[in-house]
Amino acid sequence: MQPKNLIKSFTIGFIPLLVFIFADELFGTEIGLVVAVGVGLLELGYHYFRYRQVEKFVLFDTGLIVVLGVISISLHDEIYFKLKPALIEGILLVLLGIHAFSKKPILLMLGRRYLKDVKINAAQEKQIRKMSMVLFVIVLIHISLVTYSAYYMSKEAWAFISGGLFYIIFGIIFVGQLVYVRFIKKPGPKFNAQPGEEWFDLVTPEGKVIGKAPRSAVHGNPQLLHPVVHLHIFNRNGQLYLQKRSKMKDVQPGKWDTAVGGHVNAGEDIITALRRESEEELGIKKDNFQPLYRYVMRNDFESELVHTFRLVYSGPFRINREEIDFGRFWSFREIERNIGKGVFTPNFEEEFRMLDKVLGKKIK
Repeated sequence: MQPKNLIKSFTIGFIPLLVFIFADELFGTEIGLVVAVGVGLLELGYHYFRYRQVEKFVLFDTGLIVVLGVISISLHDEIYFKLKPALIEGILLVLLGIHAFSKKPILLMLGRRYLKDVKINAAQEKQIRKMSMVLFVIVLIHISLVTYSAYYMSKEAWAFISGGLFYIIFGIIFVGQLVYVRFIKKPGPKFNAQPGEEWFDLVTPEGKVIGKAPRSAVHGNPQLLHPVVHLHIFNRNGQLYLQKRSKMKDVQPGKWDTAVGGHVNAGEDIITALRRESEEELGIKKDNFQPLYRYVMRNDFESELVHTFRLVYSGPFRINREEIDFGRFWSFREIERNIGKGVFTPNFEEEFRMLDKVLGKKIK
């Protein structure tokens, strides 16, 4: 998951509090309180009608706004007004502290509604915990500075520390990370490979090569996205050729799968890899492949950038018995009847739905 998407997801839960801060600064506490509570109620209503459940995170946020607003209106105290940023940040500090220094990932728990379609693995959770530790220290220092300036410094100095300084600090951190990644950080991790082991390129979802790793490293580490090629073979009647994977395979042994599928070797271009895999697995020496689509396939075992192609070809096939037990053409009705029954690999079932969507009646 990208950091910007994580920040976006958690920010949604803080919308009423953010509205209160800005409205309070622009229009005063009374108007800020009314506007922010209104936004919180709208957000609660939206989530209730969509999920049929009260969103506790937004409810807590809105309740906090009411408490802060009522205290502000009741006291009319300048010191309390100056301490409000520290009080608000104090709540964030508690959440960051629990997440960073305990075994309870409270930020992920609070944001589960917004992150429900996002899978976060153990490595990403560790990264988020480290980020929480850094933010905890920064927020703690800023709270101390705001509190000190509220009592002992001028109003102008307090205004700078409570507002501008906060953004300057995060700006410095952002620029520092950018400089580190671009100019200081050493290229990717080193891997221990066995003699003669295959190496694959590591890529971004857009296909940009960012490193390389051996087969033993990419298999078992979903963080290492690497390219593969898939070929769907159709005969003149529109039937689809499938291979039955060898029972000796590491992944999905004995399941029916895409006709041709294989890894792209480090430094190898996609078409060359497709030609090589087609000849190695099925003895095909054709090269009139038609590109279909590209997508990222992720599971608990690995992550692949799949380059998918189509070929109209009725045979003959020379099956590689070390890779494949058997192969034959299937009608689409026959495939549809066996979907979800453990006959096919999960990846093929996903691709079959893509084929149906992209090619439609042309393949039936």
